[in-house]
Amino acid sequence: MSTTDLSVIHVPRRFAAGEWGGTETVILEISRRQQRVGWRPQIFTSLALAGAREETIGGIPVRRFGYCYPFFGLSAENRLAMDKKGGNLLSFSLFAALMREPAVRLFHAHVLNRLGGEVRTAARLRRKPYVVSLHGGHFDLPASEIGLMNTPARGKLDWGRPFGALLGSRRVLEDADHVICVGQSEYDIAKTRLGHGRISYLPNGVDPERFAGGDGAAFRAKQRIPRDAYMVLNLSRIDAQKNQMLLLEAFSLLRKASPDAFLMLIGSETQPEYARRLRDFIREKNLGRAVKILPALRYDDPDLVNACHACDVFVLPSIHEPFGIVVLEAWCCRKPVVASRVGGLKSLVRDSVTGLFFDPSSGGPTELSAKLDLLARQPELRARLGANGFDEVGKSYTWNAVAEKLESIYAAAEENIRR
Repeated sequence: MSTTDLSVIHVPRRFAAGEWGGTETVILEISRRQQRVGWRPQIFTSLALAGAREETIGGIPVRRFGYCYPFFGLSAENRLAMDKKGGNLLSFSLFAALMREPAVRLFHAHVLNRLGGEVRTAARLRRKPYVVSLHGGHFDLPASEIGLMNTPARGKLDWGRPFGALLGSRRVLEDADHVICVGQSEYDIAKTRLGHGRISYLPNGVDPERFAGGDGAAFRAKQRIPRDAYMVLNLSRIDAQKNQMLLLEAFSLLRKASPDAFLMLIGSETQPEYARRLRDFIREKNLGRAVKILPALRYDDPDLVNACHACDVFVLPSIHEPFGIVVLEAWCCRKPVVASRVGGLKSLVRDSVTGLFFDPSSGGPTELSAKLDLLARQPELRARLGANGFDEVGKSYTWNAVAEKLESIYAAAEENIRR
């Protein structure tokens, strides 16, 4: 049997072009490279936030299945909130498809909980290897973030627990043939928490060629941003974890020193109440002409690249961040980065070399504003940080390099199940 007859089944919780994020980018890019070398990657996921049951995205087939959240008393608002973030779903039809799909080489879970348990159980019943990627943090996830994700189901009776037990949802990581951590800090903790050594640190990547030809001037003209404005960009979900409120507070301070500064926020609104708070702040501080919030851009929208070229500095002020793929995208456009000194960002960014750090808990808006003001006043520093970031991408973070390392992980997983 040739490799083109063998499928690699990627299983994320959701995969919707209109609700794109870093996990979707990772899955699509590694799938493309697997396809190029002869494997047959497919994406099996839920219908969450998507209408089509079958679709091809970026040349990769996507199959979606019906699902439910097994909690009594969920409102439509609760279900939408869980679709947006952290929903612990069940999909019996997806599990059946995992069991039926012929000629599977390996299952790759990009999710834990019950859906991860479905991957685990199908793999064990079929005697196939499975690997798990930790994209959003697991061991390195603040308790406050877990609480926010659990809010929609709080106080609801969970009738899915017996299914979770049957599927071994609590043993997804322990039984995996390999566990992949995209962040260094997650990897360091996982090594001490898991009872096996089948763990690898594999950072995300980026396609430098895709980001090479953006038109920043066209983006500014389209969004009516003055050509000489000092533009600050944040590309991420509108979500408390991403901490745009702190960025808004810092930007309000920055405007006192740089009245021509402009802030662009681009991302899907995973927490509508948080998004309302941001808009309320913008109104209260009279920042309506200096701040713009755009919905998430599709992965193939040229404006995603154009926005990166349009900005003067990219900011990622997250409360926690396992990796931060958008940092790589900014570097590809030779843009300086200001980032929280948290999680995987601590090993991704080198302070004063490829970017500037600030502490979101102790320094807060004042420290971030000072960093932005420093870069506004020193264009040569912006250029140096951006150039160093660009060089860093070429050395360590191309998708081809990531795909090669992933193939060695797959081979180790296949060897593990043969033992």
